[in-house]
Amino acid sequence: MPRRHPILRGIVNLAAAGFFAIVALIVYGHFSSDGVGFLEKNAVAVVSVEGVIESSDDIVRTLERLEKNDGIRAVVLRVDSPGGGVAPSQEIYDAVWRLRGRKPVIASLGGEAASGGYYIAAACQTIVSNPGTLTGSIGVIMHTGSVAELLKKIGITPTTIKAGKYKDIGSPTRDMTDEEKKLIGDVLENVHTQFIAAVAKGRNLKPEQVRPLADGRIFSGEQARELHLVDELGGLHDAVKLAAERAGITGEPHWVEIEKAQPPWWWQLVSGFAHTPPAGLSGLQFLYSRPGLSG
Repeated sequence: MPRRHPILRGIVNLAAAGFFAIVALIVYGHFSSDGVGFLEKNAVAVVSVEGVIESSDDIVRTLERLEKNDGIRAVVLRVDSPGGGVAPSQEIYDAVWRLRGRKPVIASLGGEAASGGYYIAAACQTIVSNPGTLTGSIGVIMHTGSVAELLKKIGITPTTIKAGKYKDIGSPTRDMTDEEKKLIGDVLENVHTQFIAAVAKGRNLKPEQVRPLADGRIFSGEQARELHLVDELGGLHDAVKLAAERAGITGEPHWVEIEKAQPPWWWQLVSGFAHTPPAGLSGLQFLYSRPGLSG
């Protein structure tokens, strides 16, 4: 039997590989890296925001893709978070606000949607909460501490070289002065006012209506509904059903959960060791986060 020409054989193999790649794309590849199925039609997407809000990148990227996805008719933002960083919460809020201009966006509050968790939920057109959900905690907090006395006891004398009077403000190697506490307090008040304004905008309330509720206290979902911080009581299924109705989807709604893309195992291993920076290197962090609570 005559041997195939090596070039011809390479072309045939390449064509076969391309064919199977196309088939694989059709069968399996209708999900993008963030789980958004672009072949879905008349579906409701459920996007989860869980745990402490440390970064906005994945959520914002997902919401932007859903905005352009014509097969996704509505979105449910499933929030189960005690809050987190100010800037990430604000970025997710803005992304939700842009998305709601294109399609219905409903918030579904899980076991907890407090502080930054409530902040992003407030951007949704409607908030559905379980009666026992812990929510609210409209406030801002900054954690700091001084180990100056401990260092003195063990014979360590820290040395700080700085350019700028307040550059080492919040340093754990010394106590904070009254002047510095006032300066930080002013920043916190400004960020707190931003929080109140965002809730007022999202809930269609006046800032003066929100401010009495914005002292950091938490509410149950049932209490929050009485205070107009949430709209309806119910679970995730109720929120999906409501989103489908708002989108004009008839019958039992089809919904897809958008899975968060996970980094490779080796990155999780490396980042696990480097997750917490040494004291004094992380800088000040302002948080939309509630104090620890269990029940």
